[in-house]
Amino acid sequence: MNDISWDATQYLRFEDERLRPALDLMARIPHPGPARVVDLGCGAGNALAPLAARFPGAVVTGVDGSAAMLAKAAATGFATDQADIAAWAPAAPVDVLFSNAALQWLGGHEALFPRLLSHLTPGGVLAVQMPSMHAAPLRAEQDRIARDGPWAERLSRIGSAPPILAPGEYYDLLRPRVAALDIWVTEYVHVLRGADPVVQWAMGTSLRPFLDALDGSLREGFLDAYRAAMRAAYPPRADGAVLLPFRRLFLLARVR
Repeated sequence: MNDISWDATQYLRFEDERLRPALDLMARIPHPGPARVVDLGCGAGNALAPLAARFPGAVVTGVDGSAAMLAKAAATGFATDQADIAAWAPAAPVDVLFSNAALQWLGGHEALFPRLLSHLTPGGVLAVQMPSMHAAPLRAEQDRIARDGPWAERLSRIGSAPPILAPGEYYDLLRPRVAALDIWVTEYVHVLRGADPVVQWAMGTSLRPFLDALDGSLREGFLDAYRAAMRAAYPPRADGAVLLPFRRLFLLARVR
């Protein structure tokens, strides 16, 4: 994840839409009064202030591997820590470990999630939201186009975030390890406007690995093919708006 050239400005182009799932997740965190809250994979830090408002008195820290993202996050006034989130471990256990749209970039969830639980204080909560979009054209067309074109060789070893587990697999993995577990899936329908808004959305997240591997005419050719695919998959409505259905998986795990 740290090797991706994150563009904080592009990511924040859809700040309201990206923040909404974070707000939905933190509203349901079942902790009466955490002293220490960590936002793991905090990105540009847009969830830090809402977390502080949700838990007054808590020390809120953002952790991310991207210097560009952390530069934006640090401007919020909250403490930040640059670290590889795949290997991150706190100096002391935390009460709430929050992660919004970050852990999907990491593989090995069967080992990752139990390890994250081990960083919690007794009664602490792991709160996670991850996109679940691998079957949607937004993501599936990236892989298809990458294999079909003059850029195929350059992209032969490039992919976006790996598939996450199914809800039942997270249940089987976590339930024996925790006192309480809540899992749900929400599909948001984002109303987007502007020129090729779905492409603009993807350029802030899942399209980054492909674009980073290309330049010049290959990059533009790949983008043109993706633009055409997104226009076909997500055509504009009568008023010009484009609807992007976006499926996300949420989980709240409270340890004993």
